[in-house]
Amino acid sequence: MKTSKVLNVLWDYFLMTVGSVIFCMAWTSFVIPNGLASGGLTGLCTIIQYGLGIPIGITYPVINILLLILGFLALGKSFGFKTIYVILLTSLLFEVLPNFPQLEVMMNEKLLVALVGATLESVGIGLVLLRGGSTGGTDIIAMLINKYWPVSPGKVYLYTDVFIISCLLFVPEKGLVDMIYAFVMMLGFSFGVDYVLLGNKSSVQILVFSAKYQEIADHIINELDRGVTALQSVGWYSQKESKVLLIIARKQQMNEVVNEIKEIDKRAFISVSTAMSVYGEGFEEVKSGLKIKDKKEEVNNG
Repeated sequence: MKTSKVLNVLWDYFLMTVGSVIFCMAWTSFVIPNGLASGGLTGLCTIIQYGLGIPIGITYPVINILLLILGFLALGKSFGFKTIYVILLTSLLFEVLPNFPQLEVMMNEKLLVALVGATLESVGIGLVLLRGGSTGGTDIIAMLINKYWPVSPGKVYLYTDVFIISCLLFVPEKGLVDMIYAFVMMLGFSFGVDYVLLGNKSSVQILVFSAKYQEIADHIINELDRGVTALQSVGWYSQKESKVLLIIARKQQMNEVVNEIKEIDKRAFISVSTAMSVYGEGFEEVKSGLKIKDKKEEVNNG
């Protein structure tokens, strides 16, 4: 068990390292060399670099300290240690990578730069967040909110980034066009990070209409280890009573479930629809602000 835990920790830090490299290269290889910006703390530090000439490698770790303390207190020690590692690594990369001009990719088409930058940034940050870390900045704010309320990380980034991008208007030689490209990158990142974080958690709802419903239900429960609910039904044309099976499964399990059903009954009628949010055992934990409210009431009553 101890060996397994050590390997899991090493795997976490390996993926966070890979994600950090991808994240930093998105900025140092594409965004900054082409004079673009975006949201988040990195975007704010980039805007400061454009306006005041202070390198991102300096402002990035300094601003992160206060947010890091907040995240450490609210989200626990494991969050703090992993985030300290990522912040130190990304701060180092922001200092080192600009020294390799061969890594810079200059493009005439700024829209393409924004899209590539957003894709790489969302993949990099997504890998870090999946392993319980953070690159700091608005990542910490997103994780704090997502801990207690069912608000997707992408939406948190969206709201905070609007303010940061607006700061471009105060930078000499930057204007509305630069803001538009920054918003394109911001929106691309917002959708991209949601896909990376939530794509593997998306679920499907499967309805099965079959005369062999009992055999199918037993097989799904015993062989595929998925829950099945039998709903009473009446075929209105035939006026025959039967059962409709309701199955909730991960999206990547859909083909397996459908194929197993077809093996039992080739004539089975199957309806599959996307389930946006599934909460309960085996799926997602319900997140709300009730815990905070309850704790406050306990303190007041105590």
